[in-house]
Amino acid sequence: MNPLKSVLGTIITGIVLAVIVMLVYQDGATNPIEFTVWFHVIVGITWIGLLYYFNFVQVPAVGAALGDEGGPGPAGINKYVAPRALLWFRWSALLTWLSGAAALMKMGILADAFMLQGGAAVIGVGAWLGTIMLFNVWVLIWPNQKKILGLDGKSHDAGTIASAKMVALMASRTNTALSIPMLLSMTAFAHGGFPF
Repeated sequence: MNPLKSVLGTIITGIVLAVIVMLVYQDGATNPIEFTVWFHVIVGITWIGLLYYFNFVQVPAVGAALGDEGGPGPAGINKYVAPRALLWFRWSALLTWLSGAAALMKMGILADAFMLQGGAAVIGVGAWLGTIMLFNVWVLIWPNQKKILGLDGKSHDAGTIASAKMVALMASRTNTALSIPMLLSMTAFAHGGFPF
């Protein structure tokens, strides 16, 4: 039985390998927040990876499919790929924000980060950008994608669908733009500040 034949098996394999690495290369030092940060990075990569997939791959591909007369059209993507990708996208966004807040709390800098005070100001910028991005996912992108893909169980006219597409696209593009300084703020905090 090959565990890599399923998503769950692949995830379990990765966790087992991580535990092996941890046990083999432990140096006696412990970091009580490492699990939280590790989880934050995993779900964050999932969130931002899907954000980039939507913006750099899926949206242009659907546009090309719509313009391809006689082609297969975007139905397969919209029916099978988008709903699953959006499920992972929105929940990884929430888990990223929650685990990031938990890490800041465990470090004792949650309030300072969100108040942009002292040494926590750098990570605080990232936390605020992530908060805006989370809002965009749950309040702007997901409700409008439900309309676009017909996942809300309602029938919508062409004008409503066009409006929903524009709101979802602009919120998604805003998140893509915000992700770049957000990631800089997070890595700068972990590595001693901005590179200039």
